[in-house]
Amino acid sequence: MSLHLRHDLLREGFSDDELRSLRRRGTLCPVRRGAYVHGPPPADAVEEHLLKIRAATEYLSEEAVVSHVSAAVVHGLPTWGLPLARVDVTRPGRCRGGRHGELVHVRTNTLDPAEVVVVERMRVTSLERTVVDVGRAVPFTQSLVIADAAFAREGWDGERAWGLLAAMRRWPGTPAARRVLEFADGRSESVGETRSRVLLANAGLPTPVLQWCVPGTRHRCDFAWPEAGVVGEFDGRVKYGRLLRPGQDPGDAVFEEKLREDEIRATGRAVVRWTWADLDAFGPVAARLRAQLAAR
Repeated sequence: MSLHLRHDLLREGFSDDELRSLRRRGTLCPVRRGAYVHGPPPADAVEEHLLKIRAATEYLSEEAVVSHVSAAVVHGLPTWGLPLARVDVTRPGRCRGGRHGELVHVRTNTLDPAEVVVVERMRVTSLERTVVDVGRAVPFTQSLVIADAAFAREGWDGERAWGLLAAMRRWPGTPAARRVLEFADGRSESVGETRSRVLLANAGLPTPVLQWCVPGTRHRCDFAWPEAGVVGEFDGRVKYGRLLRPGQDPGDAVFEEKLREDEIRATGRAVVRWTWADLDAFGPVAARLRAQLAAR
């Protein structure tokens, strides 16, 4: 979806009266003051936020860099549970807090040129700087969702991320970011799997092996406690979408998943499954896992 700026439209010959008329008719929809899209804005919050970022950067100084949650959006990282109403940017300089506007949150912080990359013609903090900044600024689970996805990216440099964190040792939120880096694991393949890891740890359960290949089968499980003979599977709708082959419907995928589970159980291992809804009340799942682990 293309972004149209007021000053560009005026340069093309439109008048302000015409622009007002186009807005009233719904032909133009404002993303922010002076920035529009044709027709209704995108229903997807991430797509809408990308438009807001593009609109904001047109009106900010050239030194401003897209950062924090907005940088995660530009990098294509999942932003589960995070508000996307306001655009995050950082201006390089001595740390002097920030300015919380209705549309843009501007921070002033140390920002090395090596920590800035260009994505889709936008200047944005690098993957490593983004993960560290988010880890300092937003709740643990939401930060971890972003970090797990970043860890799985080709080109992720964990050593560089730890170096950035060390240089920020006196900055607010550094202990929280350290916890995120310590816990992050690129083998988590979805938001649900990341949330599950946090809930398993919070329940005091042993740390599972991720993406474990079941001996004697062709199958891989999301979570496993190999010595106990127990595996865990998070069932999200996205997962069944990934399982679909051309021409296959969801019912076929579910049936094949049932056969897969039967093969795993035939090896003598217990299988505990849970869904997205279970993540909001994880106690029963934790109890089932605890019982299986104790029984073996």
